[in-house]
Amino acid sequence: MDLKSKIILIYGPTASGKSKFAVKLAKKIGGEIINADSMQVYKELKILSARPFTKEYDKIKHHYFGFKNAKKKFSTGEWLKLVNKKIIELKDKKKIPILVGGTGLYFKALTEGLVKIPNIPIKFRTKVRSLHKKLGSKEFFSKLIKLDPMVINQIRSTDTQRLMRAYEIKLFTKKSMYEWFKNTKSDYEQRDFYKIYIDYPKDELIRKINVRVNEMIEKGAIKEVKKFMDLKVPKNMTAAKAIGINEIRDYLNKKVKISEVIEKISIKTRQYAKRQITWARGNMMDWNKIKSDSLNKFLKKI
Repeated sequence: MDLKSKIILIYGPTASGKSKFAVKLAKKIGGEIINADSMQVYKELKILSARPFTKEYDKIKHHYFGFKNAKKKFSTGEWLKLVNKKIIELKDKKKIPILVGGTGLYFKALTEGLVKIPNIPIKFRTKVRSLHKKLGSKEFFSKLIKLDPMVINQIRSTDTQRLMRAYEIKLFTKKSMYEWFKNTKSDYEQRDFYKIYIDYPKDELIRKINVRVNEMIEKGAIKEVKKFMDLKVPKNMTAAKAIGINEIRDYLNKKVKISEVIEKISIKTRQYAKRQITWARGNMMDWNKIKSDSLNKFLKKI
């Protein structure tokens, strides 16, 4: 199997062993690793984002991990611009780019292109946010479906940010967000990629998530959140939405016991993993699905 001419993409649910597999693959084929996880870009979220520790790099170069300030916005477009530049740089050095992470939108932007939607004026955005606050998510979702039927089965009724984004785009441009998606093209051909989706058994994944959450607490997640709280990061920033921050904040404010914190983080992480798997079913049908217990076998074939 010749992967040396490819851009390798590795996706899977949280706790599926993506990072370790990527390092083993990079060592085997002469690759360098590029982050494709929207939480692992933030330097303040090392433990909660399960960012690989430097000792786990195993002498393999890693790019765009822990380099952004949690108070700074970081869009998919900014990520794509950095990654496109890094891919060219690595190819020039005869290194294989290996992108690894659990953010489906990053991979979608890379393989299908970034949607070039016009900037929405602030008055439209304010109007939409006020409407959402007035109606609540459930009623707002119903109103959005009437305005833009294309969002049905595309956005969860609880996904506040995407609901408001879809509404403001339709309101201002008169076109559905998903019409804009259709007219988008990637800078690459599909043959440029080798796409790997790590398929993990549900029961084993749940066990691994539970173990990971306990390890996070042991490694210093509480101290990490305490420092994060001191930064006073606005609640609407991406970093402030990391699983574990609100739960540990409640513990620090003496509202809950540590056992409750662990349980709540475990539940939310399992729910997140389920969403990642659902995303893959709908958006990654052409990816090479490799069962978790076959990863070493895959490496031997290369």
